[in-house]
Amino acid sequence: MLPVFEEPWHAQVFAMTVRLNETGLIDWSDWTRAFGATLARHGTKKDLNGGEDYFNAWLETLETLLIERSVANDIEMRALKKEWTRAYIETPHGQPVALRS
Repeated sequence: MLPVFEEPWHAQVFAMTVRLNETGLIDWSDWTRAFGATLARHGTKKDLNGGEDYFNAWLETLETLLIERSVANDIEMRALKKEWTRAYIETPHGQPVALRS
């Protein structure tokens, strides 16, 4: 059975993580350690059900690992997030979101 995602970005961040594992950039044992630490920081009382909270924690973990491995730095990540937010807000409903070249 294939996983069901509440939002397209949940599937995208999941797929990106799987691809980074396939390329050897992220090892699953490193991922589980880092994701477990992120979930612990969020606290065990918080319900992480595979929805928005869960994938925000997933994304936080992925960003952390990319920074740790010098694939990106914090400044680049913040700039990219800002650009994606701008693109999302400015994109008409039903159109694909695209970054400026």
